[in-house]
Amino acid sequence: MKPEEFKNIISVAIDREVEAYTFYRNISDKVKDANLKRIFDELAGEETKHREFLQGLLGKGTTSMHFDTAKDYKIADGLPTPKLSGDMKPLEGIIIAIKKELEAMQMYTQLANMSTDAEQKKMFTELASMERGHKARLEDMYTNMAFPESW
Repeated sequence: MKPEEFKNIISVAIDREVEAYTFYRNISDKVKDANLKRIFDELAGEETKHREFLQGLLGKGTTSMHFDTAKDYKIADGLPTPKLSGDMKPLEGIIIAIKKELEAMQMYTQLANMSTDAEQKKMFTELASMERGHKARLEDMYTNMAFPESW
């Protein structure tokens, strides 16, 4: 892949982080449960940090990115996603959020695998780990909401 293709991938990743932030803020504004509100606010804040990191990468320019360009990792195959909407039921929002976190986790894992620079690889690996944590938290919320314990 050429440096411009990587630049495009990072730009799409930034757009996805902004989408996720907007989604989490919209859901946070709609939920009544204080614990859910806090969790969605935290997730929105973390997505902001991800965006800032990616913008920093983009600001360094494509010449500072170090990837193995001999392989086609098909990152773009998973990038097109439907627009997020705040006009849905909370459970539906959580399902979409889980899928978004999975996609982000997979994308950052692929970028880490392609990185030839140790520091860059570490940052993408950390982002993938954060997204994995988001996904686990959302899956716990989904399980508790979709299958509430009854006596």
